[in-house]
Amino acid sequence: MSESDSLKVLVVDENRGRSAILKQAIEDAGHQVVTTLNSGSVLSSKVMELSPDVIIIDLESPDRDTLEQMHLISRDNPKPVVMFSDDNKPESIKEAIESGVSAYVIDGLNDKRISSLMDVAIARFREYQALKDELTKAKNTLEERKLIDRAKGIIMKHKQCDEQQAYQLLRQSAMQNNQRMVEVARNLIASVDLLG
Repeated sequence: MSESDSLKVLVVDENRGRSAILKQAIEDAGHQVVTTLNSGSVLSSKVMELSPDVIIIDLESPDRDTLEQMHLISRDNPKPVVMFSDDNKPESIKEAIESGVSAYVIDGLNDKRISSLMDVAIARFREYQALKDELTKAKNTLEERKLIDRAKGIIMKHKQCDEQQAYQLLRQSAMQNNQRMVEVARNLIASVDLLG
């Protein structure tokens, strides 16, 4: 999906008059508002149900319920989020960003900027997700290396061989069993742990 595609937008706004203006601005920009909520208390369930592309939240100040819902979404079903707020306290901004907000806009809702703000939020969200995925991949690779090193140690101890030979035995077993080396290592470690 490119930024110019029509997006499904979920709106949270405690002010019904303002939410009507926001909805119109979103639709004028060529996007679809899938629902409008007047509080963030059921936000995560609505995100699961409707799977919007972007979430726009317009609140006087981010409340505890909305921030908790944002944490759940960020953990379980991350989405780009634009938050409009009158609250310019650094701690409020920090809490909102930590809960998963991609763009925090303080100077109020300007319907002419909706589309560009959504584009910014989507770009920042994608960048953050890519970094998060990279970090997860790096952690997994490190964890796999630790398992393989531990398995090599077990083989070296039991076969009285050097590290290179232990590696070759692990690799050979992986190829024979059509498994990844880390799977063989994990199984070997589990067997040794079971036998004590």
